[in-house]
Amino acid sequence: MQGGGFAQEFPRVRPRRLRGTPALRRMVAEHRLHPAEFILPAFVREGIAEPVAVSSMPGVVQHTLDSLRKAAAEAAEAGVGGIMLFGVPEEEKKDAVGTPGTDPDGILQRALRAVVAEAGNALVVMSDLCLDEVTDHGHCGVLDAAGRVDNDATLERYAEMARVQAEAGAHLLGPSGMMDGQVGHVRRALDAAGRADVGLLAYTAKYASAFYGPFREAVNSSLTGDRKTYQQDPPNAREALRELALDVAEGADAVMVKPGLPYLDILRQVADASPVPVAAYQISGEYAMVEAAAERGWLERERAIDETLMAFKRAGADMVLTYWATEAARRLRDA
Repeated sequence: MQGGGFAQEFPRVRPRRLRGTPALRRMVAEHRLHPAEFILPAFVREGIAEPVAVSSMPGVVQHTLDSLRKAAAEAAEAGVGGIMLFGVPEEEKKDAVGTPGTDPDGILQRALRAVVAEAGNALVVMSDLCLDEVTDHGHCGVLDAAGRVDNDATLERYAEMARVQAEAGAHLLGPSGMMDGQVGHVRRALDAAGRADVGLLAYTAKYASAFYGPFREAVNSSLTGDRKTYQQDPPNAREALRELALDVAEGADAVMVKPGLPYLDILRQVADASPVPVAAYQISGEYAMVEAAAERGWLERERAIDETLMAFKRAGADMVLTYWATEAARRLRDA
């Protein structure tokens, strides 16, 4: 082309100019990760003398109370923002209504007290508010005579759990069972108990996913069957926004999308619509896939970890629950 055409204009438009050096790339980065945005999920198991490795999640363990305190201290020192605790009681203590979940001396409540004593306000201490780890049937709620999860009876158990977790020192509770009305019921129970200071991180969009497999090993799950009648159906997206509206109206202080990577589209929609902070949970199956591929030399482990974390940030997450929280925080700190 002659005079003033594309051939003359083209060399002036070169996006690569801003990719030429690490300093340039850092300067124009649209999103940045920060350790304070990471939340470390941690498992604590009753009746063990040493940490027990989770075989399907290399590097993750079921903690003793002592090793949990150490992990919390390490997370705080690295600048991690929070820790989410999951309690694993002794098998003989599990029952149909999840009694260990409301026992003030249950393993989760002891773990909360230990972590608060260790980390104080250096970490936001969170607790899983669900029955699946403490029931002998492994479901997230109380079963009726026909073996179905009874939504409203379950809410009463959640209210009791919320009170003991709050008294044990939790800053945020994570209602994760996907029962209708769970956020509002728990909020009312906490307020009535004089614990308006304790916040709720609602598991707003929690899908019935195949990626939870390693987690079930980590919590010694007793589940038979599935959770498809209460967790969300993977084909549905609009339903997540309906759940978001309900949770916010019921008093959620923050909301979550779970799983993470397979549901980045849901995360983006929730982030765009939410008036409260949004978390994404990078779940056990996502962690296991990266670790397994890295162990076989199929991908660069640290780059893959950081890229997945950036995907959540780019999709709109304000916080990310990840089993790599402490490691990733240290890498950012030392960069």
